[in-house]
Amino acid sequence: MSDAPGTQDSPAGSTGTASSGPRPEPLRFFGTSWVHRDHGYAARRVGVAAGSLAAAVAACLVLSLAYEGLEIADTGPFVAVLIVAMFAICSALAFRNTWQGFGKRPDPDRQASLRGLLAIGFVGALLAYFVRSLTEAPGERLHRAEYDSAREQYARRSARRAGNPAKKKRRR
Repeated sequence: MSDAPGTQDSPAGSTGTASSGPRPEPLRFFGTSWVHRDHGYAARRVGVAAGSLAAAVAACLVLSLAYEGLEIADTGPFVAVLIVAMFAICSALAFRNTWQGFGKRPDPDRQASLRGLLAIGFVGALLAYFVRSLTEAPGERLHRAEYDSAREQYARRSARRAGNPAKKKRRR
């Protein structure tokens, strides 16, 4: 443990002491409640679903106000179509990218190159978060697979360790 209360020296998902085994990695808004689906897991899922849907609706209202501003400015139909197409395409790409991120670890370099595009399509990311939270905590399946794999590997490693190897009798 470090000096600060509630903090650990080793990162999440790593093995602490030899007898503790791997620890689950916390998820945003869920912590480690996804492991046993306890400590208000269902209420958190409902809250995340409602919050992401409310944020998406609010974002759409803000975008509609921006579109009305373009109409008031009389920029012409080309600019209006271009803006609507840009937000629709970026939202679709953000949805797909966010959805794929729930199933596998995203490439950091690719994420960095898509940062601007994903920022424009934030409505798609919010909708992906909403849809995934209807069935599970977003990212739970990926984290559960990694955690179960780490637990299996730890069990195999610790099962092989039977006593002190220095005291082992040698065959002649």
